[in-house]
Amino acid sequence: MTIASIAGRATAVAARATDLSKIYGQGETRVVALDQVSVDFRQAEFTAIMGPSGSGKSTLMHCVAGLDTFSSGSVRIGDTELGSLKDKQLTKLRRDKIGFIFQAFNLLPTLTALENITLPMDIAGRKADQQWLDSVIGMVGLADRLSHRPSQLSGGQQQRVAVARALASKPDIIFGDEPTGNLDSRSGAEVLGFLRNSVRELGQTVVMVTHDPVAAAYADRVVFLADGRIVDEVYEPTADSVLDLMKQFDAKGRTS
Repeated sequence: MTIASIAGRATAVAARATDLSKIYGQGETRVVALDQVSVDFRQAEFTAIMGPSGSGKSTLMHCVAGLDTFSSGSVRIGDTELGSLKDKQLTKLRRDKIGFIFQAFNLLPTLTALENITLPMDIAGRKADQQWLDSVIGMVGLADRLSHRPSQLSGGQQQRVAVARALASKPDIIFGDEPTGNLDSRSGAEVLGFLRNSVRELGQTVVMVTHDPVAAAYADRVVFLADGRIVDEVYEPTADSVLDLMKQFDAKGRTS
């Protein structure tokens, strides 16, 4: 990557972890899930977090997203330090500043697609920006499915609803936990394309945990974790470059 292309990247930080540690248990049962991790997630950038099973990738995302507590260090979303927030303040921050996309879709079966999309804003008592909402719905191709309930939609369509729900409230950052894990390759590619377009066309910030090199190749940057630490990162990844790095880490793990 050239210096010019690095300099051209957005420098504002949407989320930042500094010396972040997460420890479970004590004594012989003590497990260090995160070991003093420091990482920035820049605005208008799509970051994938990868690593072997048990590397801490989901723990990192859950701590940065305010879904899990951490043992030491700090997490900031924009200018807000998460460790200083009370439960109600943290709930409000997650609702107002963060979008979530999970592997299991997490749609309410009794609501239509449109009602699921606007649910977080309805709960918060805020009206949707109709122009923005229309553009999001158009981007994910759901205009003719808005009155359907989840049971009337395919898995790929349900995840598109989840993507639209995450985008609809204009969050500062969207976190995706294996968002294509339950989808076939075609539906997964569609969802990943929507996430990438939301970054490039809408200026959204996306952080995604994945184990799939093909999914990671949609990101601008891939951060690799092993044993609770960041061990490498790659800009402008390809599926092959990600796979090569994963093989290196697997080889190191077998020889260590």
